[in-house]
Amino acid sequence: MFDLINPSRIFNWIEKLINFINSIFFILLIIALTFALVLSPPDYLQGDSVRIMYVHVPSAWIGLASFTAIALLSIISFIFKIKNLNLITKSIAPIGLLFTCLAIITGSLWGQPTWGTWWAWDARITSMLVLSIFYILFILAHKLIDNKDRANKVANLIAIIGLINIPVIRYSVDWWNTLHQPSSIKLDGTSSIHPSMLLPLMLMLLVLLLYCALILLMKYKTEIIRIKKKNIKRI
Repeated sequence: MFDLINPSRIFNWIEKLINFINSIFFILLIIALTFALVLSPPDYLQGDSVRIMYVHVPSAWIGLASFTAIALLSIISFIFKIKNLNLITKSIAPIGLLFTCLAIITGSLWGQPTWGTWWAWDARITSMLVLSIFYILFILAHKLIDNKDRANKVANLIAIIGLINIPVIRYSVDWWNTLHQPSSIKLDGTSSIHPSMLLPLMLMLLVLLLYCALILLMKYKTEIIRIKKKNIKRI
């Protein structure tokens, strides 16, 4: 099963996937932006500032999902010593950091007209800031430690420790009395968001996920090429 993620086996598929995503990405982006900026109604309290949600919420989801994936892959890599998983986690980390920072920035833009302040040491906001720090530490471990095996071990340990922060972010609005509103979308079917806003939100999530997939594939392809060049030089 793990042989399926072998770089030499999937390299030929990467270019095809990149081309496919490129062929549909801009069409879906235009559709999503049309729904988000034109067709969706303004909120009865927040007005047009609610449109920031269409970037903020998917960015936060992707930031959380990316780190969760990194941590789980790190655990598997720790147990089974699969070095190829480290290539995947290294490729995911910059994407996760980008969207975590984007979630924090758009959250501040949303918070100023909604709460009257750009920043508050709210439990949800603070734990998202902590998540960005874990991302930075993970990336720095790979950048600053020359010994690759040691770098992988340190980075994996950082990811595993950082996994503790994920449920804190998820349930912070339930555990503490915070400024941040509770989740409007729930898997149990009790979502409070109107369908006219849910559709553009899901479309923007799809577009951002496609963007993540595109960057991940390109980054992973670069890592594979780098390894191949090193192996050629050794020969």
